[in-house]
Amino acid sequence: MATFLLVHGAMHGGWCWRKVRDALTARGHRVFTPSLTGQGERSGQLSPSVGVSTHVDDLTDLLWYEDLQDVHLVLHSYSGILAGPIAERARGRLSSVVWLGGFVVRPGECLLDVEPPEVARRYREQVAAAGDGWYLPADPAFLSQWGVHDEEVRAWAGPRLTAFPFRCQTDPVRFDPAPLASLPRFYVRHTSPPLTSLDASLAAAAAQGCAVRTLATGHDMMLEAPDATAHLLLDLTAAADRSPRPGE
Repeated sequence: MATFLLVHGAMHGGWCWRKVRDALTARGHRVFTPSLTGQGERSGQLSPSVGVSTHVDDLTDLLWYEDLQDVHLVLHSYSGILAGPIAERARGRLSSVVWLGGFVVRPGECLLDVEPPEVARRYREQVAAAGDGWYLPADPAFLSQWGVHDEEVRAWAGPRLTAFPFRCQTDPVRFDPAPLASLPRFYVRHTSPPLTSLDASLAAAAAQGCAVRTLATGHDMMLEAPDATAHLLLDLTAAADRSPRPGE
C-alpha cells in the first residue's frame, strides 16, 4: 500500500482529484487531496496575505498532524513550486516527488520568473484590472488555455474554478535544494496539447535529473484522463521504490 499526497494547481481544489483518488483507493492505497488555503471549498479564506508560505504550511502541517510517512508527493501545475520547501521541512516523510505538469523553480525564483514573459505580463494586467491588485480572477476561459476540450469536463470544472492569490505568483520560493535532490523525482509532461508555459520547467526538471514521462492529454490530466493518470502514478511509485537512496 502506498500513501499519496495529491496537490492541485491554481484555481483548483482537492475536488479535481476525485476520480484519480477513487481509482487509487480502490486499489488499496491511502490518498490525501487537500484544498490549499483560498482555493476550492476554502475559497472563503482567500485574502491578500495568502502566499507561497501559506500553502507550504498547509501541506507540511497535514504531513505532521496525520504523521504521514513514505509519502509520494504529486504536484500539479502551480503547486510544483512548493516541492523544495516541502522536501526541506518534511525531511524523512517523503518517498518521491512527481511534478504532474508542474512548474519548477530554483531557490529564490517565483512562479512568474519561470512563465514566459508575455504570460507573466498578461497575468499582471489581469490582476491590476480585475483582481483589486492582489488576486487573479477565475474564468472558465482558462480551461481553453490549459487544453481542456471535453465539454463534459469543461461544464463540471469551469464553475468550480476559484480566484487565485497573486502573491503565490510573485513570492520568491526559498529552500535548501539538497533534501529535494535526495529524493526520486519524476516529471510528467502532457502532449495533447502541450503547454508552452511549462517548457522552462520541463528543461529544468530534466537538467536536475528527473525522470520524464508523458501523458497524451491536456494540462488538467487528472480531469481528462483520471485512469491513465492513476496508472502512471502507480508506475512511478514502483519506480521510486526501486530507486536507491543516498548511502545505499
